[in-house]
Amino acid sequence: MPALLALVVVTAVWGVTFVQVKDAVAIYPVLAFLALRFGIASLTLAPAGRRVRGLGRSGVGAAALAGALLGLGYVLQTLGLQRTSVSSAGFITGMYVVLTPVIAFVLFRLRVAAAAWAGVALATVGLAMLAGVHGGSVSGELLVLAAAAVYSLQIVLMERYAPRYDPLGFTLVEMLVAFGGLAVAAIPVFAVPRGATVWGALLVTGVFASALAFLVQTWAQRRTSATRTALVFTLEPVWAAIFGFTLAGDRLGALGWGGCAVIMAGIVLAEPAAASTLARLVRRPRPA
Repeated sequence: MPALLALVVVTAVWGVTFVQVKDAVAIYPVLAFLALRFGIASLTLAPAGRRVRGLGRSGVGAAALAGALLGLGYVLQTLGLQRTSVSSAGFITGMYVVLTPVIAFVLFRLRVAAAAWAGVALATVGLAMLAGVHGGSVSGELLVLAAAAVYSLQIVLMERYAPRYDPLGFTLVEMLVAFGGLAVAAIPVFAVPRGATVWGALLVTGVFASALAFLVQTWAQRRTSATRTALVFTLEPVWAAIFGFTLAGDRLGALGWGGCAVIMAGIVLAEPAAASTLARLVRRPRPA
């Protein structure tokens, strides 16, 4: 029970950051915000620096690729969040669940259960219902969808390669690579952040939603089943919708909320199949 409760808190933190980030990037450049976010996360995980040596060249390379994908995913998601509602962004981000087994099928030719394909179909219908809802835009929702696809790719690659490496060292390299790439990209627009809105979002996303959330996730997943963990993670878009409604004033109307509900149904339907696919991906023999 403590492990599941901890995971619920993590998903709530992730949910509220949709509101905080949307407010922050309305007054501060996206690339600079994300660079500082991953810089703070890297500093938080810096005590694990010794563990990086144990990764070896292959581990550092795998972590660097994961970090590059992570940075790209956050850029796409945050640019999309600027252009659409918090609730829409939360539910569309959650589509990484239904996209994960599809990407595993494309990359590794793993068999995907019918429930996963049904989840993809449902989520696609929900996405179509959300398109053009007042308060959002098709371009913003497509950017968030692209981010969900990048997150799915990162999850598949991490499930395939990361279990052989130390998780803290691996994550520190991820954070550093994401920070480095974003820092270079942010040079033309960088400015010292000002105000509680930006600094509050930076601290919550950098410390709690990135570094500490990972540590809690690692601790909890050793104490509960992968299936339960995956089901708890489906709460993230629900929290995003709750905070979007209460804090950001999201009013999507019947069609928009119906689209969110259909996406959620697709996520819940596809989740067991996605977990099963990833489990087979880990067990599959690796090429020499």
